[in-house]
Amino acid sequence: MPAIDRMNEDVVLIVDDVPENLSLLYDALDEAGYAVLVATNGESALQRARQSLPDVILLDAVMPGMDGFEVARQLKTDADTQRIPIIFMTGLTETEHVVAAFAAGSTDYLTKPIRPSEVLARIAAHVQSARQTQQARSVLDAYGQACVSMRPTDGALLWQTPLARTLLLKYGGPDQQPLLARLHAWLQNATASPPPATLEIMGEEGRMVCALHGLTEEGECLLVLHEESDAAMTKVLVEAFRLTLREAEVLYWVIYGKTNRDIGDILGISHRTINKHMENLFEKLGVETRTAAAAVAMRRWQLPAQAETKKP
Repeated sequence: MPAIDRMNEDVVLIVDDVPENLSLLYDALDEAGYAVLVATNGESALQRARQSLPDVILLDAVMPGMDGFEVARQLKTDADTQRIPIIFMTGLTETEHVVAAFAAGSTDYLTKPIRPSEVLARIAAHVQSARQTQQARSVLDAYGQACVSMRPTDGALLWQTPLARTLLLKYGGPDQQPLLARLHAWLQNATASPPPATLEIMGEEGRMVCALHGLTEEGECLLVLHEESDAAMTKVLVEAFRLTLREAEVLYWVIYGKTNRDIGDILGISHRTINKHMENLFEKLGVETRTAAAAVAMRRWQLPAQAETKKP
């Protein structure tokens, strides 16, 4: 088979164990200008999909060994293949099979006998939609945004940007199911009105903050993640207000409602020195009280009006 030109050809993977079906679809797609790959069982379908990352997959539901439902589930749990649209092809028309197909991650559903003209129309629509979605995700990636899309009904993770994948691995570990289950449980309230506060996941060196950005037209939840740490947030204060590192540390703990005596104990310096730092902070921030200083800093962080009590 000649090399695939990904710049000028959309790639379709056909998965079917019936030679007649493969021949019919291959000829129609090839004539329409698609690059066509073929697999005759579930195992080879997974291998082909992971190697070639096709633009769309036509997947037979009923095959010997691994059926199409299991193939779809495995593809949707793999970060490299979960974005690929899957169009199921099957003679099963009972409602339970249709539901099973979509539950496994299907984008669309065709019943046999297959009509090539219908297949071509469905593929064109899904390839265009997937391309637009991928372009949007690429923009998020380029700007370093940590975003994930989650299905609110079952908590399935539909896609994630590279930075989001890094944060989920950092705060969820190799087995991310407990973390994803917690996100899903939180989403049950996040989709209500009014929405709840952000969700914080604590780690050894900081915390991951999750916020619901909104719902897509398909009903998917778009979450925006960002990481906060004492060191990182102190650095923000240094740069925002031209503070010394020590002044920033003092202001950081003022935000969390600590007294001068508390801050002195936390930082290991005298209370008299804390008083001197507070005088400098008031002058640099243009305020006269601790409450005003905390408010100015929180507006910079875009934090809630009252920071939660924080233990050192």
